[in-house]
Amino acid sequence: MRKIIVLLSLFFIIKTAYPQGQAVDSILKKIAVEKDEDKKVDLIVSIWATGLDRDPDKLIQTGQVLLKQAQADHDIIKEASAYSFLGTGYRISGNPIRALQVHQKGLQLAEKANNFSLLGLTKNQMTHTYRDREEWENAFKGYTEALIDAVKGKNEVIKIWPVLNLGNCYLNINRLDSALKYLQSAYEKSLVINKVDLPFILWNLGAVHSKMSNGALAVSYFNMSAQMAKDAKRLRQLCFAYTGLGEHYQRISQRDSSIFYLKQALLTVLHTPFFFMSVKPAKILAELYEKSNCDSTLKYAGIYKVANDSVFSNKINQQIQVMTFDEKLRQQEIASAELKANEERKNNLQYAAIGFSLISFIILFLLFSHSIIANEKVIRFLGVVALLLVFEFINLFIHPFIGELTHHSPLLMLLIMVFVAALLVPAHHQLEHWITHKMVEKNKKIRLAAAKKTIATLEGEQTN
Repeated sequence: MRKIIVLLSLFFIIKTAYPQGQAVDSILKKIAVEKDEDKKVDLIVSIWATGLDRDPDKLIQTGQVLLKQAQADHDIIKEASAYSFLGTGYRISGNPIRALQVHQKGLQLAEKANNFSLLGLTKNQMTHTYRDREEWENAFKGYTEALIDAVKGKNEVIKIWPVLNLGNCYLNINRLDSALKYLQSAYEKSLVINKVDLPFILWNLGAVHSKMSNGALAVSYFNMSAQMAKDAKRLRQLCFAYTGLGEHYQRISQRDSSIFYLKQALLTVLHTPFFFMSVKPAKILAELYEKSNCDSTLKYAGIYKVANDSVFSNKINQQIQVMTFDEKLRQQEIASAELKANEERKNNLQYAAIGFSLISFIILFLLFSHSIIANEKVIRFLGVVALLLVFEFINLFIHPFIGELTHHSPLLMLLIMVFVAALLVPAHHQLEHWITHKMVEKNKKIRLAAAKKTIATLEGEQTN
């Protein structure tokens, strides 16, 4: 009953899932003047929410405009985002090598910007290249890392993307319970936050239920996905939905229906930049016609070969492997450098703690010794050294946390450390005043005791 209610509710939002909203050019103008990093990322994500992926040329143009703007402003967040737009444009137009090249540039810049939402976005978009090529190990790794970063960030839309993509990966390796869990979670959040992803989620849910033998539910999901994709003129999603229907009917041995929807999938991307998506429907059609129609078999086998070679040729595979290997080496070097920095920080914390403990011991020894008269200047000097060691210890300890909090903004980090110093200095003066007072009292007692001893000695000598 719950599933039926959910499906009925979807019919009411199909026509309203893609409000006109603001034009991309208008959003780009807002990005140009926005100073807050998180708000800037929100605006960039709002461009994706316009359904820009329906037109790879427009995606690439948007990336170029944003890149030019970023380079003029020396804005690393806009530059990283621009490369994500460009990479996605190249990928969905069937150029995986160029896509991966620019995505890797975007990721490197996002790492420098240290904005978690931006990191989630760039990793998610780059990982699509591996998912499209069915390289599941790299796909799971990339989406998992994107999810970890996205959860730490503030943008709610970016938090959904790795979840729905992990659901798609689990679907493709037939781990259906996990696929349903991730896709259902993404679906529920998208209904509230980002309806532009619904066609993708719906045909994935249709595929899951088809494999679970929930035929009526699967067809409903596929049909809703197709309708939403038609309304928004999103040919890629429409091709996915038709291909899913074709696979579903093949799965339940309804050959004619399978052929019909697979042909619809081919027609959807024919003479479009998305022709490379003909690979799967053409392959299945060639298999369906194999025993009954030689001409059709040859026809669809030919389409499959052309589409497949455009994105899966040996040359392309080799280049992708080399680029992936280089990126893994770079990530290993980053991890090694971070490990070394953490070890150095740990050692420095220990040295600072040891130094402070030693200075504190000397001060306390001089303060409470019953036989040594302490020099006030020495105490003051040791007190200043102790203050500096405490400040350095605090700086080393909280530096990683304030770095994440402020995105390594030098001004904000400086202000926080000034605030810490402002708290330490008065406390130091109070402590110094107490120590000086104690030291003076102790010195008086030592001198008085020494004087009494001297007098007693003199008196003894006079008596003798």
